Amino acid sequence: MSSYLSMLGWAFLPGLATSWVQTIYYGFTIRAGDPKPAPGSARFNSHRRTIHILVVAIYLAYTIFEADYDQRRLSSYYADLGVPLNATDRDIKSRFRRLAAMHHPDKAGRDATDSAAFFMHLKLASDTLHDAVKRFAYERFGPEIARWQKCVTIRDYVTRGIVSGILPHYAVAAASIYVLGLFGYMEFGKYYRWLILITLCTFELHTVMRPDFPPFVNAVNAVIARVSSSPPYLPFQVISLARRLTITIYIALNQIGPLLVAQVSGQQKADDKDEKALQESLHRLEMLTKQLDGDAVRLLDMEMAPYKGDAEATSNLQGKMREWLVQNTIRADPMVRDAMGTSLRRRRVDAPVGAKGTR
Repeated sequence: MSSYLSMLGWAFLPGLATSWVQTIYYGFTIRAGDPKPAPGSARFNSHRRTIHILVVAIYLAYTIFEADYDQRRLSSYYADLGVPLNATDRDIKSRFRRLAAMHHPDKAGRDATDSAAFFMHLKLASDTLHDAVKRFAYERFGPEIARWQKCVTIRDYVTRGIVSGILPHYAVAAASIYVLGLFGYMEFGKYYRWLILITLCTFELHTVMRPDFPPFVNAVNAVIARVSSSPPYLPFQVISLARRLTITIYIALNQIGPLLVAQVSGQQKADDKDEKALQESLHRLEMLTKQLDGDAVRLLDMEMAPYKGDAEATSNLQGKMREWLVQNTIRADPMVRDAMGTSLRRRRVDAPVGAKGTR
């Protein structure tokens, strides 16, 4: 039921929350009387995309917390008996006797029915953890192993868990991703969806077939021990939590993905538009330069018209123009100008009083 409510929440809540937050945001940031961005405008859509991504991220964090809370609420045999994960058979037996004395139906009085059920649960937990094979299977597949009556060895439990639990789950998940992809859903991050699915399946197979806890589970439990007083996770709890989080992340990507793609494509279109405008401006500048160059050539031809046919005058004019260009180029050079200024200042300082140029 919780999963269906979560799916329903993902379908409707982010959109509603985005509209509310955007309205509140405009109420705080836009003064009374000033126009608000019109729905459908570029500014309105940009704000809505940003707010929607933020809302989905917050809701994703909430669903992660909810999944962890639900997992903790289900508890485990170790937590119910109050023993650590490395408890010995003697520790388990001692703890069970103490709890049995407290919750035995003969001492329950009015709550005999509830006490009897809890007593049977404690006995099942104690019997499971006393048996090394069942303890191994419980830590990897959870309390449902109590219904696997035909399993005797670790190999039997692992085979049953893989065939009846892991493989069907990932077969359905892979088929769902493939079919939804055919209908145009889950296009964003398709490669990463398959990568996550394959990685998680590999992690589960690796976890259930290891003789001890995988390093990832030990690392998670080490972090939990440092930051909280919650009991450590068992492998089957980590697997269950990872499955729920994977589905949640898939849904979040499906909601955020189109917005990110639209934002990137919009930015790409804007960049393409700017690039096109720049190219047009450069083309106009090039045409203007060619026109000015042609006008300059025509003016020069007009100025040189009186000298046509007179080689000596033309040569003299070219020499004068060359000399003028050289002198102007030299005088315009910053280093030359600084040197000339320094020389003039020295000349004026060394000149006798009354000489020309000292006043």
